[in-house]
Amino acid sequence: MKNTIKGGALALLATLSAPVLAQMSDAERDAWALAQQQKAARAMRAASAAAAATPAATSEATAPTASDDRRWMPDLGKLTATGGVIQVEGAGGGGLTPWALITGYGTRDSYGANAHYTYLSTQDYTLKSYGVAVGILDRVELSLNKQELYGSLVPLADLKISQDIVGIKIKLAGDAVYDQDRWLPQIAAGVMFKHNNGIGGLGAVTSVKQLGAASDAGIDYYLSATKILLEQSLLLNGTLRLTKANQMGLLGFGGDQRDRYQPMGEFSAAYLINRKLALGVEYRMKPRNLAADHEKDYYDAFLAWFPSKNLSMTLAYVALGDITVYNPKRQRGVYLSLQAGF
Repeated sequence: MKNTIKGGALALLATLSAPVLAQMSDAERDAWALAQQQKAARAMRAASAAAAATPAATSEATAPTASDDRRWMPDLGKLTATGGVIQVEGAGGGGLTPWALITGYGTRDSYGANAHYTYLSTQDYTLKSYGVAVGILDRVELSLNKQELYGSLVPLADLKISQDIVGIKIKLAGDAVYDQDRWLPQIAAGVMFKHNNGIGGLGAVTSVKQLGAASDAGIDYYLSATKILLEQSLLLNGTLRLTKANQMGLLGFGGDQRDRYQPMGEFSAAYLINRKLALGVEYRMKPRNLAADHEKDYYDAFLAWFPSKNLSMTLAYVALGDITVYNPKRQRGVYLSLQAGF
């Protein structure tokens, strides 16, 4: 093919140059023909080199597209334990209170998700909490959670209360891990939409409104600030919550004593014993809206184990205070939470 092209080019050149060649001597014509052949050979080599470079250029042009495809795969890029565990209402954080951290191990170019189950048992009650949560671009968190409360002693032996919780959290500023050179914590704002599904096992009492609650649905608003001190292996968190919820909403919202939003403080501290084990404490203030429920503040001490980024387990001693006047004693017990995801 190359010889054909080369021959054709020489023939065309000879035709166009015929008037000039006719005036040259034999030696001049031979020199001129040799020069044209050399020029044609150089041109062919340049064309071959350009053709060989074309696939590489095409590959380089498509490389960003492949990279763009990979960025939407879960990358598990965050440090172990920096996604927190799942809080009893479904948000990423500690056991009792949400943190500013976004759940999952996806970085700002990826996402993470998990499924979780929590079992909390006291002398008179059992609380089950389960659901799913998704963290997107390490900035937005969406969660869906269900709580079920059961009684175990008379007169509440057959009690069953459940509620559904939908949560949204957005990171506003800072980075708990990478901002080690300044004191600004990671800050996030969140909302929890809660709906109480009613009461079972109490005969004619089927609604939390019959216990004095103003409503069976409510919204919690919160602002969390979390700081991780890597050199000290320490996590500190403070959350301010505006709420009307009685016992997180399990006994409704607002009540016969007061029906207004109140600011409640929630605090956490955790020490990372090693890369897979964390020891911590939490304290959560509670409103007191119902005459039938002398609600007390919550607190716990927990041990969280992270065998891998796909699994975590949390064991805690928890105190929930009084829960209704029908079983008037401090409720203390154990809390076990399992979380699987990426």
